[in-house]
Amino acid sequence: MNKVLTPEQVEYYHEYGFVSPIDVMSASEANQYRLKLEEIERSFPEEVHAKNRNNAHLSLSFLDEIVHNPVILGAVEDLIGPDISLWGTVLFIKEAASAGYVSWHQDATYMGMNNNNFVTPWLALTPSNRSNGCMSMLPGSHKKKIVPHEDTYDDDNILTRGQVVKDIDASNAVDLILEPGQMSLHHGEIVHGSQPNNSDKRRIGFAMQSYMSPDIEQIVAKNYWMPIQGDNKRVDSIDLGRPKFDMDPQGVSTRRMVNKNFADILYHGADQRREY
Repeated sequence: MNKVLTPEQVEYYHEYGFVSPIDVMSASEANQYRLKLEEIERSFPEEVHAKNRNNAHLSLSFLDEIVHNPVILGAVEDLIGPDISLWGTVLFIKEAASAGYVSWHQDATYMGMNNNNFVTPWLALTPSNRSNGCMSMLPGSHKKKIVPHEDTYDDDNILTRGQVVKDIDASNAVDLILEPGQMSLHHGEIVHGSQPNNSDKRRIGFAMQSYMSPDIEQIVAKNYWMPIQGDNKRVDSIDLGRPKFDMDPQGVSTRRMVNKNFADILYHGADQRREY
C-alpha cells in the first residue's frame, strides 16, 4: 500500500518522468521556512548566497527538517522503495526581475552515478509559476536515457556548466505550477528547465537532489551520503550526520567538505570551473 502517492500518480511518474503538484505542508509552514532562510541570508551572508547554495541542509537544521519530512519521504518511498539516502540539496532562488534561468538539461548527466533511477523532490517555499520561472518538464524524455549536452557557461545560466540539451522541441513541455508547501517529483533523466523570473518577487525552491536507493553509488569521487531511512549500506561510503542546530560548526565543516567533493563531481572532465 502506498504511503502518499496514489497508484495513478506512481504510474504517471514512471510513464512521464514527473508528478506534480503534491501537498507537503501548509502555505503558512512553508512561509516560516522561507523566513528562516532569509534570516540566515541576512545573518550569515557568506554561507548562503548565489554562489553557495549547495547542501545547506548539512549546516541548517530547518532544512534538515525538510529533507526528513514524512510526506516527502513517503512519496519517495512509493517510487524507489523504503531504503533511502540523500545525495545532496540545492536552493534554487531567482531574484525578482532577474535574468537567471535553467537551460534544458538532465540532472543525472554530471552526477557520476552508476544508475540514474533516482528521484528529486522540488519544494516551493514561494509561489512558482510561469511569471517567476517555474520548472518545465518534457514528458517521457527520461526514457531516452542520457542525451548529449553542451557546456555553455552562460553568465545567466544557473547550472554549474551552463549545460544544455540542443535542438529541443518544447511544444509539449509541461509547466509545474506550485503553491508554497507543494512539491513536484522528477526522475534523474528527465529533460527539464526554467525561464527567468519576470515578476517583482523572489522565487524560492528547495531541491532534494536526490533521494537514492542503496544500489546507486558514486563512481566519480567520494561516496558521501546522508542515511535517511532503512538499510543504506554501500561499499566505501561515508555517512553524513545531521546538524544539531542552525550553523552547527560541525555541520558547516561537513558542508564545505561535501561541496568540494560536489565540485569535483559536477566539473569532472570540464574545460573550466565556475565558483558554484
